[in-house]
Amino acid sequence: AAYAQNGHHKYAFKLFQQMQITGVVPDKIAFINILDACSGLGALALGKKSHATIIYYGFDKDAVVGNALVNMYGKCGTAADACMMFDK
Repeated sequence: AAYAQNGHHKYAFKLFQQMQITGVVPDKIAFINILDACSGLGALALGKKSHATIIYYGFDKDAVVGNALVNMYGKCGTAADACMMFDK
């Protein structure tokens, strides 16, 4: 969280990947922060991959995670995807 919140988006994403490799199950806060990192990097492909992981772990119904997804898609320049997430 500290990396993403302080503009160190690449480090945040690397840490998230290390968590997954070592078997740490991400929680809602981890997903919100990785989406913020994707937004900061403008990394749509990473954001979509994170979205798929969010669905896998069942956090796609959470309102706060949904808001982070809207934000990520909007900042990555895909207004249609942001609108789709907002409408959910």
